[in-house]
Amino acid sequence: MPEGTDIGSSLRKVRKRRGLTQRGLADISGVSLSLIRKLEQGEIADTRMETAHRLASALRVPTSSLLECDDEEPAAEAVEPWRPLGRAVQVATVRTGPAPTVEGVRAMLPEVRSAYFDNRLGELTGLLAPLLADADALGDSAEARDVRSHLLQIAGSVLTQVRQFDAAETALRRALDAAPDRLRAAGIITTWSWLLVRQGKLAASRELATKWADDAEPKMSRATPEELAAFGWLLTQASAAALRDNRLGEADDTMRLAQSVSVLLGRELPRGTERLATWGPTTVRYKACERHVVLDQPDKVLRAVKPKRSGRAAPGTQGGLAVSTEYHRHRLDVAKAHTMMRQYPEAVDVLTGVHVEAPEWLASQRYARDILGDVMERRRTLTPEMRTLADAVGVPL
Repeated sequence: MPEGTDIGSSLRKVRKRRGLTQRGLADISGVSLSLIRKLEQGEIADTRMETAHRLASALRVPTSSLLECDDEEPAAEAVEPWRPLGRAVQVATVRTGPAPTVEGVRAMLPEVRSAYFDNRLGELTGLLAPLLADADALGDSAEARDVRSHLLQIAGSVLTQVRQFDAAETALRRALDAAPDRLRAAGIITTWSWLLVRQGKLAASRELATKWADDAEPKMSRATPEELAAFGWLLTQASAAALRDNRLGEADDTMRLAQSVSVLLGRELPRGTERLATWGPTTVRYKACERHVVLDQPDKVLRAVKPKRSGRAAPGTQGGLAVSTEYHRHRLDVAKAHTMMRQYPEAVDVLTGVHVEAPEWLASQRYARDILGDVMERRRTLTPEMRTLADAVGVPL
């Protein structure tokens, strides 16, 4: 982080303005005194969003005033698998051989989308990097811009997942510039707002999603399902950013509107051939659970989840729809709720289920590492299942 903007220096300044000692802040926030000391002394450069939110709530300030970056960039060796994709979105490639065609590039979209939705990230990178070079060589026709925008949005989403933030921003900016219509643009902005949350830029995320939601609000009596879904996703993203930025009233109002839109839609709208996520009542329920985790209400998360002996969903489907990244992210919220309730075996069971279904995706999730790390800290000995998960998600030794 740039000098003077890390959480430690910001935390110290605000705490002193509030007339609190470090111990006093620990008492009212529930964050350990030792962690507060380490943050303020610069021994830890950044911390989890959950911790930053607790500290900000106790100090009555927006989380963004404390937090500059939510997720660290990975070590150099972790960047390597994604380097070709990052380069493809940032640097023009000199091509040789026959010129690509729009029809040829578009014919690859089903294979790309299949790898994306199945979370086969390594395979997806191998497909996307050369395909983006072909898409860049297609010229500037409406058809070329359409297929290029679609591929760039997928690339931006993947690069956000693996924390290649600069490359992700480049991909999404280019995707927005090439977007063929407002619906595609709204989807890109939803992904971009998520990227900003991952970076800890909560105010920017909230403002971006809110502005686009205001602009995209349809006339409800005449809105198509696609227009409702685009509007709803912007609302849920705006609510998520506001919640993390300690703006609870704004988050509540926005989520209530999103719930109303989901009721009007009446069903979870599938992804079809264009969108990168489903949206509807199921997604809103996932976001409600996410909200309970942020607000330290794990019991409400677990009450909302049907009791199962295993945390695993039926392979490939959930509620009649293809399993999405949102569903896997929701299962991490369920696992987190179990750890908050000290139900550690149940948390491990949920994480194991996600690992079975989406191993590459899970390996890139810092959230999963944090959850499993909490479980391991509270265990004298680790089960074989825990050791397998620790290797899979990269919990440090």
